[in-house]
Amino acid sequence: MAHTRILLATHNAHKRDEIARLLHAPRGSVLIPRDWNDEPPHPIESGFTYEENALIKARAFSRWSGLVALADDSGIEVDALDGAPGVQSANFAGPGADAAENIAKLLAALRGVPAERRQARFVCALALCSGERILFSARETCAGLISETPAGTAGFGYDPVFIPAGESATFAAMSPADKDRISHRGKALRRLAAALAAGELPIALGDQGR
Repeated sequence: MAHTRILLATHNAHKRDEIARLLHAPRGSVLIPRDWNDEPPHPIESGFTYEENALIKARAFSRWSGLVALADDSGIEVDALDGAPGVQSANFAGPGADAAENIAKLLAALRGVPAERRQARFVCALALCSGERILFSARETCAGLISETPAGTAGFGYDPVFIPAGESATFAAMSPADKDRISHRGKALRRLAAALAAGELPIALGDQGR
């Protein structure tokens, strides 16, 4: 079994830290493109599902780097908005929108909607690829509701306005360990970590230098 490093198909260092933590990865074994010191690809996420977009990104970054690449495509689906923003979550307020702008648009769309109708779910689809080959894939969800105002400073994305089912705090107000325990990404990455630990994949995480 080859020891390797995994390149994440994201520029988000917060997401890199979260994924490395959940995979119990050795230091330096989970990279983002700037760690590779080259101009990364910019694949068009033209898929209609999270799974399709995750595969587009994982394959593109693996071909570019020659490394095994891991992509996750995540989004938040709100029942009162017929499942929106869904796969458009990252650009809900327009191309290049930041988290604060996306949250502001979401809260504006839900203005006046009572708590009992603010149900939502986070969705995460993972794809681990070596070139075109799919080594692992998974989909997980986390149900909850959208708060009326943001709370908390941890996490990223829509975390300040998402309260998971059975909890009273938003993801952004939770400790990383508490969030990891129940989050959509935490569930999916635990499945990947279990597959790696069991030797079910043709790789093992390690830091061998470039």
